[in-house]
Amino acid sequence: MADAAHQGTKWIMRAGYGARGVIYIIVGGLALMAALRGGDAKGTKGALATLQNEPMGLTLLWCIAAGLGAYLIWRLVDAVLDLEDHGTDLKGIFARLCTAATGVIHGAIGLSVAGLARGGAADDSSARDWTAQIMQMPMGPYLVALVAAVFLSAGIYYAHKGLTGSYRTHLSTAPFTQRAQPVLTFGLVVHGAMLALVGMSLGFAAWHTDPSDAGGIGQALETLRALAWGRFLLAGAGLGLLGFAVYNLVEAAYRVIPHISGPNVPTLADQTA
Repeated sequence: MADAAHQGTKWIMRAGYGARGVIYIIVGGLALMAALRGGDAKGTKGALATLQNEPMGLTLLWCIAAGLGAYLIWRLVDAVLDLEDHGTDLKGIFARLCTAATGVIHGAIGLSVAGLARGGAADDSSARDWTAQIMQMPMGPYLVALVAAVFLSAGIYYAHKGLTGSYRTHLSTAPFTQRAQPVLTFGLVVHGAMLALVGMSLGFAAWHTDPSDAGGIGQALETLRALAWGRFLLAGAGLGLLGFAVYNLVEAAYRVIPHISGPNVPTLADQTA
C-alpha cells in the first residue's frame, strides 16, 4: 500500500513539473520569437492565451491547469510529510513553509489557466489588478512591499541555486542530466533574474503607491527589450526561460525524493564531490 502511495506521489510530482516545463517552453519560445521577429513579449497568462485559438489548444490548457493542480498537491504533501528531509528545526520549518507556499502560488496559476480554458480574458494585466486590490487593503502598500520582497528573494534563490549547483543534490545521475547541467544552470539563473525584475516592479509600485508600476514576467521581458542591446537581452532571456523549461522537465523525470527514492540513489552532487 505504501509503495502504491509512493508511486502515486511520484506521478503527481512529474505531472506538476511537466506542466511547469510546458508553460516555460511557450513563454520562452514566444520571447525568443519576439526578439527575432518583433512583436510583444508575453508573460505567463498572455503566452498561454495564445493556445486558445490553436488546434487542441483548449485541451492543452486543461492539461496544464490539471498539472499545476498536481504541483499544488505535491508541494503540500511534500511540506506536511517532509518527504525531502528538511527537518523540524527553524530552518527546516521555514523551508517546508516555502515549499507549501510555492504550491499554493502554482495552484492559483492553475485556476487562472483553467479560466483561459473556459474562454477567459487573454491579457497580462493580472499583476496590476491584484496589486490594485491589495493597495486598497489596510497597510496595502506594505503588503505589496512584502510580496515584492518574496519575489526578489525567490529570484536570488533560483539564481544562487543555479550558480552554486545546489540543484544537483536532488537530481539522479544519468547521461542526460550530466550533459544538461550548463542548460539547467543558465535556465535557473535567468529565471531568477526574471523573478527579481518582477519583485523590483512590485517594489516600485509599493513605493509610489501606484499599481500601474507592477508587472509580471511579460513586463520584465519588455524592460529588457527597452535597454541597450535590448533585442539581444530579450533573446537571451527567451533562451534562458527555455533552459528553465528543460530544468522542470528534468525535475519531472530525474528528481530524487529522499523518503521515497531511498538514501542510496546517486545524484549529480555525488559525481561532482
